[in-house]
Amino acid sequence: MKDLEKRMKGALEALKHEFAGLRTGRAHISLLDTVMVESYGASMPINQVGTVSTPEPRMLSVQVWDKNNVKAVEKGIRNAGLGLNPVVDGTMVRVPIPELTEERRAELAKVAATYGENAKIAIRNVRRHGMDDAKTAEKDGDLSEDERKKAEDDIQKLTDNYVHKVDEMLSEKQQEIMQV
Repeated sequence: MKDLEKRMKGALEALKHEFAGLRTGRAHISLLDTVMVESYGASMPINQVGTVSTPEPRMLSVQVWDKNNVKAVEKGIRNAGLGLNPVVDGTMVRVPIPELTEERRAELAKVAATYGENAKIAIRNVRRHGMDDAKTAEKDGDLSEDERKKAEDDIQKLTDNYVHKVDEMLSEKQQEIMQV
């Protein structure tokens, strides 16, 4: 149970990290934390191919270390689903942060909902593994049928608790995004 709870907490932490990338109007380097760049035949975080900084309150910049990766960084930012349009300037990629219109806020709320759903899927996968382990333990004779049923009930309660936490986090983030 402790291992399952640890893995479910990991899913919540990943969600917090993804939510940190959804900013409401101001530039912050964590906005690009979820951006992955295809470079040298591998997918890697943007901070491994360049330096991310905030030169202005409404502007991010990425100083790409290898000029061959500039197009890959631009493509990674465009494909991240953040609604950002990078501008290439030599080895520098500038990312203006648009003013949050009602349409942009709704778009960010949808991205947040997607992140929330992915976290719920991760939690349910942990639940499935726990249920499978309980059934295997019963077959091996390590658990009785009653113990397995109790373990499955406990796993389901734990899952419900973490899914509820995800729903709360998502609701708070969506309210923050929609706040004018």
